[in-house]
Parts: sequence; C-alpha cells; structure tokens
Amino acid sequence: MSIEVHPSSVVDLKAQLGDGVVIGPFCTVGPNVTLGARTKLISHVVVAGVTTLGEDNAVYPFAMLGGPPQHTAYKGEDTQLVIGDRNVVREHATMNTGTVGGGGITRVGSDGLYMIESHVGHDCVVGDQVILTKQATLGGHCEIADFVIVGGLAAVHQRTRVGRHAMIGGLAAVVKDVIPYGSVWGNHAHLEGLNLLGLKRRGFSRETINTMRAAYRMLFADEGTFQERLDDTVETYSDTPEVMEIIDFIRADASRPLCLPEREV
Repeated sequence: MSIEVHPSSVVDLKAQLGDGVVIGPFCTVGPNVTLGARTKLISHVVVAGVTTLGEDNAVYPFAMLGGPPQHTAYKGEDTQLVIGDRNVVREHATMNTGTVGGGGITRVGSDGLYMIESHVGHDCVVGDQVILTKQATLGGHCEIADFVIVGGLAAVHQRTRVGRHAMIGGLAAVVKDVIPYGSVWGNHAHLEGLNLLGLKRRGFSRETINTMRAAYRMLFADEGTFQERLDDTVETYSDTPEVMEIIDFIRADASRPLCLPEREV
C-alpha cells in the first residue's frame, strides 16, 4: 500500500507517514508530525507541532491539529498532541498541544467523533468513543472519560472532570464535575438525572438501569447530609459496579465542586 500526497500539499520531509496515508489537496504537515497507517487528510488540513495521529483517522477540511496552546505561559516549548485511532475530525475542529505546566501532552483517545468547530484545549485527557458535537468546547486540563457526549455549543470549563457515559446537553456551561452516567444541562449546568438514553443505546440491562436510578434517587435526595446519603448508597448498592463507579468518582476528590440537581429528584 502506497502513500498518496496531493502535489498542492506541503509535507515536511521529516514528517513520519505510515503505510496507506492519504493527504489531499492544500494540506500542511509539519516536521514533527506522525500520521499512522491509512490516516486520511481530506483537504486544507493543517497538522503542526509535535503531533501524533494513530491509524485510520479521517480529518476534514480546515481542521487544525497540533496548534500551540492558547495559554499566556506558553513560550514555544515542544509540547505534544497525541491522538488515537479511527477518529473522525470534522471541518474547522481544533486540538491544541499541551503546556509544560500541565504535563506537556494533550491526549485524545480512539473511535471519537469531533464535529464541526469543536475544540480540545491544552492538556486535556479525552477518552475513547467521545463525541463533541458542533462547536462543543473543552477548556484546558479537562478530563473527559470514555463514551461522553458533549452537546452543541456546550462548554466544559478548564480543569473539569466528566465521568464515563455522561451526557452534556446543548448550550450547557459546565463548571463543576459531572458524575459518570449523569446528564447535565443549563447555564450553569445542573444535574438532570442519569443519561438513560445513552445507557439504553449501549446495552445496559433494564435491571441495571433501574438499580442505578434507585441509587441516584438515594444519593441526591433531600433528606440528611450528602455524606450520610453517600454512605447509605454505598451500604445499599456496593455490589453494583456502575453505582460504585459514581461513588468512586465523587470520592476521588471530595473537595471538587460537583454538578447537583436543581430540583428534587
């Protein structure tokens, strides 16, 4: 399998191109770029900085990958952007390299969909099968776990965590951590419940979903203190891995602000 580079594109001779890479018209690929096998730049794509894309990625026109971090402390250091396999990066999407103070690497997993004008900021850690819809934005240092969906025009504030299988509604402003399996919406975002649609789509059983809903109601009820409800939930649902994933997420850093329900559950 050969490498295809359109004559109108500018590809530095030092760039590392895997077998079957296709670079369409008017692309620019820098000297410190690695493109994995069968990755395709459709056209008008810029890949700069110290940037690595894995295999079978598709990058659409006017996307910019590996641009410098939008951070005043950045002084031109060789920080990195590392992207996994089989991602689809649509038009005008941007992903920045890291900063020295944030560890130096922005990491994006595999099998994701990054829609038009979405943005992954510096030092983010993004998991697998993540979807950022149109103009969704991740501030610097965000931690976005597997299977998260961020709705259109939503923004996740810097240094915010979003747990696995969570759903961020369109236009939400997320300034607090979102529990695994949670669904949040609003400005500022509040917890609306569990991401039931996502759980059903991903094959969670009815029994598991019902158990998670009961645990959610216990954890976010009005009675008692939050610590008391947390302890009660652990005692009652310690044998349910999905519930304990939520508990472990909360306990990982109890000092962090958490998205909570706006009304009774």
